[in-house]
Amino acid sequence: MESPNNNAQVLKEGIVTFVNGPVIKAMNMRDFAMREVVHVGPKKLMGEIISMDGDNATIQVYEDTDGLKIDEKVHGTGEALSIEIGPGLIGSFFDGIGRPLDALLEEKRKYISKSTSVNMINREKVWDVTPVAKAGDLITPGMVLATIQETPLLLHRIMAPLGVEGEITWIIPAGRHKGSTDVAKVKDAFGREASIPMIQRWPVRTPRPYRERLLPNEPFVTGQRVIDGLFPIAKGGTACIPGGFGTGKTVTQHQLAKWGDAQVVIYIGCGERGNEMTDVLEQFPVLEDPRSGRPLMERTILIANTSNMPVAAREASIYTGITIAEYFRDMGYDVAIMADSTSRWAEALRELSGRLEEIPAEEGFPAYLPSRLAEFYERAGRVVTLGGENGSVSVIGAVSPPGGDFTEPVTRHTKRFIRCFWGLDKSLANARHYPAISWIDSYSEYADEVNGWFCTNVDPRWGDVRDEVRHILAEDTKVQQVIKLVGEDVLPDDQRLVAFTAFLIKNGYLQQNSFNQDSYSPPAKGFEILDLILDFNHKAMELIHKGIPISLIKEDESIDAITHLREFDAEDKNGFDDVRKRIDAHLTRVASERTRKLGGK
Repeated sequence: MESPNNNAQVLKEGIVTFVNGPVIKAMNMRDFAMREVVHVGPKKLMGEIISMDGDNATIQVYEDTDGLKIDEKVHGTGEALSIEIGPGLIGSFFDGIGRPLDALLEEKRKYISKSTSVNMINREKVWDVTPVAKAGDLITPGMVLATIQETPLLLHRIMAPLGVEGEITWIIPAGRHKGSTDVAKVKDAFGREASIPMIQRWPVRTPRPYRERLLPNEPFVTGQRVIDGLFPIAKGGTACIPGGFGTGKTVTQHQLAKWGDAQVVIYIGCGERGNEMTDVLEQFPVLEDPRSGRPLMERTILIANTSNMPVAAREASIYTGITIAEYFRDMGYDVAIMADSTSRWAEALRELSGRLEEIPAEEGFPAYLPSRLAEFYERAGRVVTLGGENGSVSVIGAVSPPGGDFTEPVTRHTKRFIRCFWGLDKSLANARHYPAISWIDSYSEYADEVNGWFCTNVDPRWGDVRDEVRHILAEDTKVQQVIKLVGEDVLPDDQRLVAFTAFLIKNGYLQQNSFNQDSYSPPAKGFEILDLILDFNHKAMELIHKGIPISLIKEDESIDAITHLREFDAEDKNGFDDVRKRIDAHLTRVASERTRKLGGK
């Protein structure tokens, strides 16, 4: 439900009895509520009640508690941790609890000072509002009341909030209005009238409701061949990208943010180093949306909570991000949320748990780590909204396992709640094979569910081709182990062909350059590459069974051209056909020459 007004008169007052970093305890708290936001001390530090025990409460503070003393006052607000939702979110930068960093920067603040209170959304900004509903209409929660062209890429739909239904008695006229304006007045069945503001509020730890959850049978097309072709994710799906330092987690997420099939992208820098987030904040505003040619920030929201910011705010940052994602989902948009990284979010939980003196579980993490991870990832999904639209939230979380150990607790528990696992391989990264997604460790549980879409929109043989490619890569793993022991020359030619075909797949299909025209590869282009490689494999295997050595089969420039197919333009059908004809001509020539030589003998 919508949170009550934050400006309500505050009468409750507690007393600080204990301070341990971001964790404090207070007494005289019987009248306070669990998860209520409070203001602590004379500087009114923002905090949240996380446990209650009779008259005593434990509070996690989202700001630096240096200087906070025993016996200082705690005041309640009467609301849960909430954020503002409305026009003005797109293109903005926020910290973990929703304070606008761009607004603070305009005030020439280098750092966020204590007790900083800034409206999340600028109420003075003027918008061109177009009413959709009219006076006399009966409305229910989720119905669209008015629209605003927030950016050239996104139409913002102002919806009736939860708990408001009845007859519209007044609707905002078309024209330019400030964000502080009401958009409608509604009279319920009891004759009570309520105003609906343009900017509303929602508690971040409460999932936004929807009408129906849909099956994840439509792919979230990323333009990354290794993902779309082998380990696809569905719209409304969940995925994680685990990998050690330098394996390309952040770059992979940037590619997904830029090229992914989403109308809104939310990037959460959760506990990232300051220099990394600086790169994101500098790069994203100048990136171009490849589909529209417009700035990428016209459909992007950034949430930055660096490692030097208060640890409690880091814990809240992913809830802020997922709540914003659900809001745009309810408008009928496909939203992608990138969390980088959930490992540092889990480390925030570990630090808070330690200060609470809770009994630790494995590697010091709290015992409730799995439930918190589930709480986050389960808010993904493709749904029918309250307003009757189809929308989705796809969640892709980066995981930073120490030393690239996928058996550590955060990675292991994350695998329980996601259905796509894109494991990054250090050896691939060292070999400059990007994306460094391991075809051995990775998997997707969405492959069968989205297969129908690919068969309909790309090629009916999509599933068969994918299965054959995975089989060849699995066989190659075994062959490579033998090669390491005895060398390639002693292998029979059919196994050498497996290794060579796998080489073509790895270098001609799986590898992808993010800095040239191959940065985005449509599924149709990827299928053409695989189809050509497999066609060569089938014809080459037939020749090997006829006694033609593989050395003759693979020694031709037409075969080398396979590894350069990824550099072709997606629409260059003639280029693919030309390579295919050259390969067929080469194989025919090899077969005829071999037959002639054998006949001569």
